[in-house]
Amino acid sequence: MNNTDTTQQFLDSLPEIEPDTSFAFGCHPEVPCFNACCSDLHLMLTPFDVLRLRRFLKESSNDFIKNRADVHLAPDTGLPLFRLRMCDDSRKSCPFVRKEGCSIYPDRPGACRTYPLGRATRTDKEGNVLERFFLVREAHCRGFEQTTQWTPAQWLKDQGLEAYNTNNDRFMLLLARIKETGHPVDPRHSNMAALALYQLDNFAQFLSDTKLLERLEMDDTRKEAIAQDEEARLEFAIEWLELIMFGDGKTLRPKS
Repeated sequence: MNNTDTTQQFLDSLPEIEPDTSFAFGCHPEVPCFNACCSDLHLMLTPFDVLRLRRFLKESSNDFIKNRADVHLAPDTGLPLFRLRMCDDSRKSCPFVRKEGCSIYPDRPGACRTYPLGRATRTDKEGNVLERFFLVREAHCRGFEQTTQWTPAQWLKDQGLEAYNTNNDRFMLLLARIKETGHPVDPRHSNMAALALYQLDNFAQFLSDTKLLERLEMDDTRKEAIAQDEEARLEFAIEWLELIMFGDGKTLRPKS
């Protein structure tokens, strides 16, 4: 069973919460279980997670992957999956947790921000993303004893999830398209995805060396943004992978 199927089964086992329904929750040093959830994690990192973490840590993608990530291929898509490497201690602690809390808090991964919500998405016939929310109640968590009330929308806004969800939903749509074909991508496309999605600094050099942007119908403003801005480069990377895998990038066209 693949990771996506396992996640969906887990979400389906949880109580669903409607978008306009509130729940009480708080997470801060005064909560008795503070930091208890930051250990023994199987924390998958999306390309946007890696972008934000690398930038916060001021690390190259090569150093980040070597020192902080465990990588394997997903059997259903053939694409690389990145998991945050836990510490080699009895608790398998997150390498970024400290007594006072998360040391990378401004750029913590999307999964950390979303908790205690689970979020599942699907697209309608027009391609719009539809959301479902679930409450993740774990035995050790005392956050639900707090009194502050949140709706799912309020929680996502408070935790700064807009950019994460936008980028991660786009990435998940790419994975869904690959799964719909019924077979994983070939090794060449897998290697290109590893470069384009998770090594945006090296991908910038690749774009320069191959003059790829010059071979696509694209205005100079976007070319400059892709060259200078990693968010714009990641957006381009996903669309370019769609183009080379399926022949139909959202806005990309090869020059005739």
